[in-house]
Amino acid sequence: MFDVILYQPEIPPNTGNIIRLCANTGVRLHLVKPLGFSLDDKQLMRAGLDYHEFATISTYNDWTECAERFKDCRLFAVSTRNTRRYDCIPYTKGDVFLFGPETSGLPLTLLESFAEERRIRLPMRPESRSLNLSNAVAVVVYEAWRQIGFENGL
Repeated sequence: MFDVILYQPEIPPNTGNIIRLCANTGVRLHLVKPLGFSLDDKQLMRAGLDYHEFATISTYNDWTECAERFKDCRLFAVSTRNTRRYDCIPYTKGDVFLFGPETSGLPLTLLESFAEERRIRLPMRPESRSLNLSNAVAVVVYEAWRQIGFENGL
């Protein structure tokens, strides 16, 4: 269906929530190291409840290794620094969404390696800094899934 990449995630409960989201939507999750936690972290497990076994999770040593895996895919970088709204894109099965670490977002050099039309953002009030990572992933995943008719969903 879709793939979500978390580039160097830092906060275990956010990743746990995203694992649960992925298990419930059929989205595959990819984690780019270094991670700010161990994959057997108690907070990660608590947030993901018992959904870990139902999620497809892959890890990569660095961005180069991950990028190679997705070189033939349509990849979107999600960042507060982008100008194009996420809901203005027609998504298709196989699309990939890249999110940065909670405290800093995607590095500017990585973000700038994406074509302008592949850089998306979620709208927020002007005085806001950012959304919680797991909330942002959920918004994007559900919009993309909605566009393909919630395929394989009840």
